Amino acid sequence: MPYFQHYSFDLWLTLIKSDPRFKPERAKYFHQHFNKADKSVDEIATIFRQVDLMCNAVNEKSGKNIDADEMYLMVIHLINGDRLDIDEVDYQQLHNDMEALLFKYPSQLYSDVTFEALQTLKEKSGATFSLLSNTGYITGKTLRKVLALYQLDTFFDFQLYSDEAGMSKPNPEFFEVMLKNIDICNMGKDIPRSGILHVGDNPKNDVAAAEAMGLKAALINSNQQTILSLVG
Repeated sequence: MPYFQHYSFDLWLTLIKSDPRFKPERAKYFHQHFNKADKSVDEIATIFRQVDLMCNAVNEKSGKNIDADEMYLMVIHLINGDRLDIDEVDYQQLHNDMEALLFKYPSQLYSDVTFEALQTLKEKSGATFSLLSNTGYITGKTLRKVLALYQLDTFFDFQLYSDEAGMSKPNPEFFEVMLKNIDICNMGKDIPRSGILHVGDNPKNDVAAAEAMGLKAALINSNQQTILSLVG
């Protein structure tokens, strides 16, 4: 694959993935703290998945973003119905506890070669890098800390998250924000859209959306290609 002047990356299932212990432990936390309806841990885990899928679908269709606090409150309501007044929920404490739980079971690099591949690609291409990521239960603020944990943040000239931008992929306006930031970090250079490669695992939100903007796109991990395919 030829080298590009700028590389944009999706985050989840492209560069990182969840620790398999995190979601079960999150369900246990809600079972202990927000469970007046006496749901089982498995039932609560199912509710988390249902809300995640629903919010992803709404975000993709509307191009907007349902924030983490709204998603957690949906989960709490579906667990408890009218048995728990959501006004009683201390969201800041909930956020702090969820972040602490995440760093007890931190998200992992997607593969053993993720860091090395990014490092090699950066050195060989001389390109600028950025992130364009939809968020869910985990905020962009927390994800920045996850990247710093693995020193991935050192590769990126800027990071864009849907909860901070108020819009989600495949919304073309989200990609437009990215393009404006690419211009800023490449001041004095004329980078055509064909000189930008967006890399992700989602055929719709990453590949089709990027190509609709006139960008180049590469699908990895959900097909037979890995991040090493970018290095050449």
